[in-house]
Amino acid sequence: INSPAEDPAGYMLARGLEARKRGLQVALDNVSNAQNILDVAEGAYSNIMDILQTLKEKATQAADGSLNDTQRSAIDGQATALISEIEDIVNNVTFNGSKLIDGNYSVAFQTGETGSEQLSVSLSAADSASLGIDAIDLSTANGASTAIGTISSAIDDLSGYMKTLGEYKVRLQSKQSNLSNAITNTESVRSTLEDADFAKEQMEVMKLQILQQTSLSSLTQANSAPQLVLSLFR
Repeated sequence: INSPAEDPAGYMLARGLEARKRGLQVALDNVSNAQNILDVAEGAYSNIMDILQTLKEKATQAADGSLNDTQRSAIDGQATALISEIEDIVNNVTFNGSKLIDGNYSVAFQTGETGSEQLSVSLSAADSASLGIDAIDLSTANGASTAIGTISSAIDDLSGYMKTLGEYKVRLQSKQSNLSNAITNTESVRSTLEDADFAKEQMEVMKLQILQQTSLSSLTQANSAPQLVLSLFR
């Protein structure tokens, strides 16, 4: 169908299918963008989790009664540096100018062709204050002992954040698969409706050529027949 004049209803339906396919493709691009954002956030959470595990090791080390104050002070300095690393991650992990894990990132990703098809995502804060580890003190055995529990709680909290993020990603993966299938099916229907069957058209052309050749051959034979008859009387 090349124009409305050929098949008005078919042309209108084909245009509607084309519009739907384009909308689905944009939604698929949105899903891919959302996955990229969550991948960045997941990487940041994972890095902070590694730091928390190291902090817990430092706290466990500092809680040992065999250490002296100088040794604990050195460990406390290492812990302070690790906490600063967490702050750097939170402040520098951004997407399109927005920080992802400072507790303020809350968006609705458009994941379908209709306005209601959205995935709302909120990423929890992973800075040291939000995790409750900004004031840990490893300079004393008692402080270090208390810090072990505090850091363990932070690890549990961050694990929960990562679980929620993982659930978002699973939903996006499912949506991506559904959109890809919908695009393929929509294009298949549009193509069947609108595009010419080139193999069939080629066969029709070949049939026409054969008929033309047959007709030409018959005409040639018909023209030569009188000449043959005349030659018999010579």
